[in-house]
Amino acid sequence: MNQAFSQRAVAHSAGTVDLKLEVVVISVADVDRAKRFYGGLGWRLDGDFVVGDFRGVQFTPPGSPASIQFGTGSPPASSRSPNPLYLVVSDMAAARAELVARGVAVSEVFHRAGPGKPAVAGPDPERRSYFTYATFNDPDGNEWLLQEVTTRFPGRIDSNITSFASASDLANALRRASDAHGDHENRNGGHRDEEWPDWYAEYIVAEQSGKPLPI
Repeated sequence: MNQAFSQRAVAHSAGTVDLKLEVVVISVADVDRAKRFYGGLGWRLDGDFVVGDFRGVQFTPPGSPASIQFGTGSPPASSRSPNPLYLVVSDMAAARAELVARGVAVSEVFHRAGPGKPAVAGPDPERRSYFTYATFNDPDGNEWLLQEVTTRFPGRIDSNITSFASASDLANALRRASDAHGDHENRNGGHRDEEWPDWYAEYIVAEQSGKPLPI
């Protein structure tokens, strides 16, 4: 891990980091048939991604915080077990540090240049949402995949609702808004923005719903 990433792990290590069980990967014999079935149930189609020989489809049941995923070809992250379970975190450095402190053998952080691309050591250099990972296994070989998600893909959640599962999640959102707002002030001559609460609010709502971020 790079130095800045490691420093974030130390700075945010107090308290318990949220690990949201968000995606369960299921096996299907026919991807298109499964897509028709789950679409017919009225479940929300979050995405149908095709990259080379990889295809991944994700659906979310109405009102559910967790989704299912199925597809063909190579999975989007390295996997030693047939169906890795996704744990979504808003701060990978802090989440990994806490697991290590609890005696868990967690892999080094890695990222991908895009869906289906080979793994590269270290966090995503652009800190893009969905692209930074780490993994660990339980004693039976079941793999858990940590995935850092800070900004949602458009349509992934209800754009009219902004909510946080914990104070930790809200604090991380405020940190990201603070960093972005500092850049915003610098772009505007370094003058203090007296309307920063409104800017923070707009940024956090846009980030969670996958809408364009304010600049």
